[in-house]
Amino acid sequence: MSRFWHNWFTIWCLSVVIFGIVLTAGGLEATSGPTQLFLELLHGPEPVVLGALMRFSLGVCGPVSIALGLTTLAAIRAADLLGPRGRSTWLLATAGVASWFVLDSSLSIATGYALNVIPNTLFMGAWLLGISRSGVLKAG
Repeated sequence: MSRFWHNWFTIWCLSVVIFGIVLTAGGLEATSGPTQLFLELLHGPEPVVLGALMRFSLGVCGPVSIALGLTTLAAIRAADLLGPRGRSTWLLATAGVASWFVLDSSLSIATGYALNVIPNTLFMGAWLLGISRSGVLKAG
């Protein structure tokens, strides 16, 4: 994989980590400003209230997002080192990203936060652009 696409996927993964940090920050009142702003931008059916249950959920979802970004970065680096033999790792990583996209977007729509599909689509599009243009899925 070229340096450009390596950087592309690294930035993609670090963006997921940064988003996870924003979510995690919502777990505590003192650091919840960015999380509150993000949720208000999504303009759901109800006002944003960061009560105990929501803070708990953010405290779980944020670290999971951080782990997703870092784990995907590790998988990408391993697949890159394997060269053509890393194709199955790329396919599994793509299946993971696609499952996140479908489930997160579907639940966002179902719960009245359809605007969340916009950043989801941008993330998915960036992933698919990298996959299609980098050549990592070419048979070895």
